[in-house]
Amino acid sequence: MGSTLCFTDIHDSDGGSSSGHQSLRSTAKWAASLENLLEDPEGVKRFREFLKKEFSEENVLFWLACEDFKKMQDKKQMQEKAKEIYMTFLSSKASSQVNVEGQSRLNEKILEEPHPLMFQKLQDQIFNLMKYDSYSRFLKSDLFLKHKQTEEEEEDPPDTQTAAKRASRIYNT
Repeated sequence: MGSTLCFTDIHDSDGGSSSGHQSLRSTAKWAASLENLLEDPEGVKRFREFLKKEFSEENVLFWLACEDFKKMQDKKQMQEKAKEIYMTFLSSKASSQVNVEGQSRLNEKILEEPHPLMFQKLQDQIFNLMKYDSYSRFLKSDLFLKHKQTEEEEEDPPDTQTAAKRASRIYNT
């Protein structure tokens, strides 16, 4: 009995659920959450292009550097990476300084004893800054919308129709 129910659900959705196995369009994933965007190399690339125009690319670069840092095991590598992150993004002389609270309290001493989550608070701040600021603008930007449009054009509408028809044909037999 239960299986017929499931069957009708599929049928009622007009073959729509059969598209579930197709991968979601990247732009749809990117628009769903900043996390999704940052997990997709292409998304990161587009977001960086956008941030470059806004002169805030250092935010995403800092976030990515912190992600890499958290995966490190080797203490010596961690020390080097921590120092690099500090010098690039956090020190008062940093070339790509990010704007975070509490960075004034971060001094070079902590770099001698690095631990994977030492930048977590700052990384979270930057994540939220991007999420509530540049990310929402990115989703309205030409850069994003053009990419979305290109994706939609690549998906030939007749194809999707035949898939739906195919699906309904399968379920009707």
